[in-house]
Amino acid sequence: MKRIGVLTSGGDSPGMNAAIRAVVRKAIYHDLEVYGIYHGYAGLISGHIEKLELGSVGDIIHRGGTKLYTARCPEFKTLEGQMKGIEQLNKFGIEGLVVIGGDGSYQGAKKLTEHGFPCVGVPGTIDNDIPGTDFTIGFDTALNTVIDAIDKIRDTATSHERTYVIEVMGRHAGDIALWAGLAGGAETILVPEADYDMDDVIARLQRGHERGKKHSIIIVAEGVGSAIEFGKKIQEVTSLDTRVTVLGHVQRGGSPSAADRVLAGRLGARAVELLIEGKGGRCVGIQNNKIIDHDIMEALAQKHTIDSDMYRLSKELSI
Repeated sequence: MKRIGVLTSGGDSPGMNAAIRAVVRKAIYHDLEVYGIYHGYAGLISGHIEKLELGSVGDIIHRGGTKLYTARCPEFKTLEGQMKGIEQLNKFGIEGLVVIGGDGSYQGAKKLTEHGFPCVGVPGTIDNDIPGTDFTIGFDTALNTVIDAIDKIRDTATSHERTYVIEVMGRHAGDIALWAGLAGGAETILVPEADYDMDDVIARLQRGHERGKKHSIIIVAEGVGSAIEFGKKIQEVTSLDTRVTVLGHVQRGGSPSAADRVLAGRLGARAVELLIEGKGGRCVGIQNNKIIDHDIMEALAQKHTIDSDMYRLSKELSI
């Protein structure tokens, strides 16, 4: 293999640029040519593809977002769109592809693999919901962004003796809510993977108030429901002064943490090694601090689950 491509797709995450840099420099170190595909699968279909040199990825390791841009591409879900993409890859002489992104990006890589084109998936998403890896690129940075917000909100919650409901990202995965809630000392954490009892949430608040607790923090993953509605319900039932903060897309931005930069470098480099070894249809990850790889189809057949021990611990520590 002498020429590979790299793209980022789906939601951006801090550390994607560090992963792109690792792919490009690792490939060039092994005398491969690297082509950047801009705007994800949409750019693949349209042929927005350019050769990348060492200097192309200079001064990006510390930047959030993605140099290659990203986009959603419903057309690539169709057979016609996939064939257009493969036609462009062949036109540019690209023999293997590194795909950096989340579940939807992996689905695209899986389709290319099924059509016989070698792809390797690199997990880049703040949601930390990709099977086969303990952590995804961007999760640590997003987590620290949320914790910083919780700490700041706690200051004003204490000053005004208020209850705050904070909504974080996570439509189908509650890792951000769980980890941030545990690290931030939240009284209640609501995640999509676990059922909740609103009466229990109210009872926890009331017990705390009765023992003299002056403020409370509740973390809600967006997939559970609207924090605004939770806030209204809490105030109606308890009469506690309640405020709501929806953190939104601030969680996706910012300079990647050291952990995310190192993870991106390790995973990006391993993806290139797999293509050099002639192994497509794989996805890389980290487990017990060891870089591993899985069959991408087997990985996608698995379901992301929440850490039940950590979830139980969060409840025990928030009594």
